[in-house]
Amino acid sequence: MAVTPTVPTDPGVTPRRRRWAVPVAVITTIAVLGLIAGLVIWAPWKSPPLLRPAGLAADSTTTSSVAFHWSRPATGPAPSRYLILLNQKVIGSVPGTVTSYRGTGLVPATAYQYQVTAVRDGKRSAPSAVLEVTTSDPPIAAARLQGPWTVNLRVAKGRATIQGGKAWIESWQTKPKCRAGACTVTLSGITNWHYRFKMTLTRAGAVYRGKTKATVFPCLLHPGRFPIHSTLTVRLTVATAQPENGAWVAGSWKGTIAVSSPYTTSGNYYCNASHQMLSLYGNPP
Repeated sequence: MAVTPTVPTDPGVTPRRRRWAVPVAVITTIAVLGLIAGLVIWAPWKSPPLLRPAGLAADSTTTSSVAFHWSRPATGPAPSRYLILLNQKVIGSVPGTVTSYRGTGLVPATAYQYQVTAVRDGKRSAPSAVLEVTTSDPPIAAARLQGPWTVNLRVAKGRATIQGGKAWIESWQTKPKCRAGACTVTLSGITNWHYRFKMTLTRAGAVYRGKTKATVFPCLLHPGRFPIHSTLTVRLTVATAQPENGAWVAGSWKGTIAVSSPYTTSGNYYCNASHQMLSLYGNPP
């Protein structure tokens, strides 16, 4: 037979319900955790992430400048400013209210890669996608005729009046380098492998002209040769142009030399007057 235990009671005291005692520290911990969770979920002062600018697109271009624009980040407060990057290096900035930029002092016919980064509260967004913009080509007439040239020469007319080779290659030089734009130059070289010459070439658009006296075809008679002081009339036309070290320079040219040789004697020997027309084509060496 089961025996139910009895709890002694004070006959003068009314029995009370049993209560669980919870430590105060536990209650405090639960309350603090709940408060922190609420802050993480509802933190109204936390700024949204700074999105990168988008929609970069080219506008107008010139031979020395490019212009482009973009869109501000789609969400969040406006940036305080934008940084402009060229080839991943910061080259300038604009206020956050401006969404366009013009780069100046550039080289003609050259591609440049730009990006834009938004800045707010000292923090940067990721850079935008790369925009490649190319400056315009100047006219060929604006190209400088400068530097060394490998010149191909061929006798186009008057071949029967000369002896020796009818085509050959020479090395010519044009100086000085123009500081800005095309300019008058000095042309020098060696004709037909033997005879030095020098002349001034003046410019009219893409065409350079000059005249000098030099030997091109000597009088070749047995038992030797003697020079003929011919008049050389040169006409060169720039055919192609390209950017080089920040300048717009000739890449190739073509032209002619009119050779006018007088009647020339040496002792008992002589050569009759003659005329030849040489075609030219010049390229960098």
